[in-house]
Amino acid sequence: MTTTLTSTAAQTRRAIANTLKGSAGNLIEWYDLYVYAAFSSYFATYFFNSKDPVQAQIDAYLTFALTFLMRPVGSWFFGRFADRRGRRAALTLSVTLMGLGSLLVAILPGIAQIGVWSTVLMYGSRLLQGFSVGGEYGTSATYMSEVATAKRRGFFSSFQYVTLVGGQVLALLTLVVLQGVLSEGDLKSWGWRLPFAIGAVASLVVLWLRRSMDETISKEQVHAAEAHARAAEPGTLKLLFTKHWKAFLVVVFLTMGGTCAFYLYTTYILSFMNNVSHIPKTQTSVINFWALFVFMLLQPVFGALSDKFGRKPQLIVFGVLGAIFTWPIMSTLAGVKDPTIAFLLMLAGLVIIVNYTSISALVKAELFPSSVRALGTGLGYAVANSLFGGTVPFIGEALSSHGLKEWLFTYVTITIVISLVVYIFFLPNKKKTPLDEDFGAAFEGQTAERARA
Repeated sequence: MTTTLTSTAAQTRRAIANTLKGSAGNLIEWYDLYVYAAFSSYFATYFFNSKDPVQAQIDAYLTFALTFLMRPVGSWFFGRFADRRGRRAALTLSVTLMGLGSLLVAILPGIAQIGVWSTVLMYGSRLLQGFSVGGEYGTSATYMSEVATAKRRGFFSSFQYVTLVGGQVLALLTLVVLQGVLSEGDLKSWGWRLPFAIGAVASLVVLWLRRSMDETISKEQVHAAEAHARAAEPGTLKLLFTKHWKAFLVVVFLTMGGTCAFYLYTTYILSFMNNVSHIPKTQTSVINFWALFVFMLLQPVFGALSDKFGRKPQLIVFGVLGAIFTWPIMSTLAGVKDPTIAFLLMLAGLVIIVNYTSISALVKAELFPSSVRALGTGLGYAVANSLFGGTVPFIGEALSSHGLKEWLFTYVTITIVISLVVYIFFLPNKKKTPLDEDFGAAFEGQTAERARA
């Protein structure tokens, strides 16, 4: 009995250590992504159109949008790399590239010094960032689902979104701190470089941490990739789309509603509060920070609930509540000017979405065998994110400018309903999955044995 308890405690400690190492890079990746958006108003004229601030800001947002175009490419490259060479190697490479992208922005001269090359190099840094974050999501989601203890897989995997949302919270906190310490002139002159320098240094710390991560794929899988085993070559699109295309489509459509709702309530809602609700920007920043902070803390709670009740019921709760309340929450928010009520409405939306975000990475990873797990998880997510979630702010702005803001609520509701159909009819509950076969049964009654020590 004592030996069993010691073994269980040791496994838990190992899972915690590997989860922290795996999720730390995710935190920095998303911090870098949101820092660009948070500080773009300070450096837009430095890199883009110095004579037209409005056009410069548009160009800065266009550059931000480029990161979404690169995510499927990054997911394909890193998913293939992780399934063939190992999760640790892929995660180490992704955070290295992210650090290089941050460092480039921190030291890059402006158009006054090197002309159009400044704009071109800024494009390059953001393409590199989108490429690396595209690889980070799928690989880290896969890794954290594999290193978790079987019975607490939902809890440990939830830290994927703890760090994802944490990156946004950290970026906002950095903005608030620098706005309080530096003058407006200093921020526009040089202060905007500091958060990117912080990101570059933090990536070095994560790089050092990831060197000691446990590897989760077998030597046989690596050898099969090296030998180019044509029958079932790991990490290839051929294997994914010939043998696991149904799971890939399930990932795309189960992600559709969740990613649309996520970007509605975490990204577009700021512009909505400012331009539709007419709440001052200083207040919306505070609302956003505290709502996201609570949202971040809720992830492990709901992840743990899925370990008890299963993943499917929780996704259905998100689908049903999201389909019912998206329209009422957003239409009510349109007429609200009280920041407290606005905060409660935003938080209500996030509490609905946490049923999805806390377990979405794990649900995707559970659908694939080890040979295509990182590729299928990452590429399916990236395709849905680029086509649906990433376009929500743009669609929202376009519709709102034509007086059709309600159409966005309808659009998001429809995507949630489509995902709800997938949750109900295409996902099992508490049944043995490929992940269970590799790393132990998550629920009582399953017969999966751990395939690798």
